[in-house]
Amino acid sequence: MATPKLYAGAKLREVRTRVGLTQKDFAAKLGVSLPYLNQMENNNRPVSTTVVLSLAQEFGLDVTELSSGDGERIVSDMREALSDPVFSSDMPPMADLRLAASNAPALAHAFLELHRAYRQTHERLASLDEALGREDARARPSPWEEVRDFFHYCDNYIDAVDRAAEHFANAEGHHRNIRVAAVSSLANGGVEVSFEDTDTLRRYDPETQTLVLSHRASQESQTFQLLLQVALLRQNKLLEATLDFARFQTEEARAIAKIGLANYFAGAALMPYGQFLQAAQDTRHDLEQLATRFGASIEQVCHRLSTLQRPGAKGIPFFFVRVDQAGTITKRHSATRLQFARFGGACPLWNVHRAFEQPGQFLRQLAETPDGVRYVSLARDVTKSGGRFGAPVRRYAIALGCEVTHAGQLVYADGLDITRAEAFEPIGISCRICERKMCHQRSVPPLERKLSVDPDTRDVLPYAVN
Repeated sequence: MATPKLYAGAKLREVRTRVGLTQKDFAAKLGVSLPYLNQMENNNRPVSTTVVLSLAQEFGLDVTELSSGDGERIVSDMREALSDPVFSSDMPPMADLRLAASNAPALAHAFLELHRAYRQTHERLASLDEALGREDARARPSPWEEVRDFFHYCDNYIDAVDRAAEHFANAEGHHRNIRVAAVSSLANGGVEVSFEDTDTLRRYDPETQTLVLSHRASQESQTFQLLLQVALLRQNKLLEATLDFARFQTEEARAIAKIGLANYFAGAALMPYGQFLQAAQDTRHDLEQLATRFGASIEQVCHRLSTLQRPGAKGIPFFFVRVDQAGTITKRHSATRLQFARFGGACPLWNVHRAFEQPGQFLRQLAETPDGVRYVSLARDVTKSGGRFGAPVRRYAIALGCEVTHAGQLVYADGLDITRAEAFEPIGISCRICERKMCHQRSVPPLERKLSVDPDTRDVLPYAVN
């Protein structure tokens, strides 16, 4: 497979602006002519190997950042938005979408925001809710969507919070003492910790400065909640500063994001970046070994692996997703080129759905998306008991994966024949934007394709995709 050319005009402009150089001076530093730089910044030419080396030597740039960023996410999100029936014309060519994402990302984001506002308004009208006519019924993204997109476009890595959590963990000694360190930190702030027989996982009373945790919860959950409370009380200024930077539109979104940042701190303190990255590499990303070593759950380990995107010390770019039994995505993040549908569920051919059928087992899958990119995917069910008879039992399935080029670093890829094309199962993102013509699990036709219906013939699908 030919190596794709690297177009990174937006990143070049960002670096030049950050160092405060004119195009002429920047071109001189990179050892290229001014017209050549101008063409690269406008994505009329790919970034050459010489320029990549110069960026690393002259400006200390982590060259992996050139191929990261929002480009693939924006393209995937625009394709999904443009598959909305409101756009009656044909889907724009992929080349046009990639050009918009690379050359005008701000405009692309504005388009996505406009479509999201339209969708919100349409849903309000369709449900005939009482918000019609109210002063506060302005179209805007739901708080959950706004927070989801914040983490999505931050690559699920929040540097300041991650480093603060790592400093907290390292300052308190070995990570096996992190539970004691959390209790000690809370005690230093005047907070008393107790464990009670209660359905509520965590409850904090600010007046009495008492934190109550359920003794029914697992050790991993208890430790995580202790660290989350440390973040809310002892790292409040950092969380608030990060929220100020994000500029959320509603107080509800800000409140949800604060809990999200506190969760991020807890996971990063439980599994400090440097130690965890090294352990992941040493064990070849063995989830069970990592869970045991850091006192975390399998789901917490998977989520943490998907955040290892620190500039200059990046781990494998993983995707991570959690789905419920209805197939609805409840958590999603991708540091890979694989992007999940913003609305609805995941592709039914993906092994994450089969995890419910084989509880307690790791299911491996070699998969290929319509763009020809191949992945190694690992799925497993997750059961969260209520801790007593009659309490609701929550069941999820989680999936973790990466591009097949990283298979050698995964213990779960051992024994898989990654050289045989037939070993890779075809999966997609969403039926509405999936380009595969013959899929036995297709739920709806692809909106950008014309259909032929023959009443005298019934194949896998009741129609033919042209």
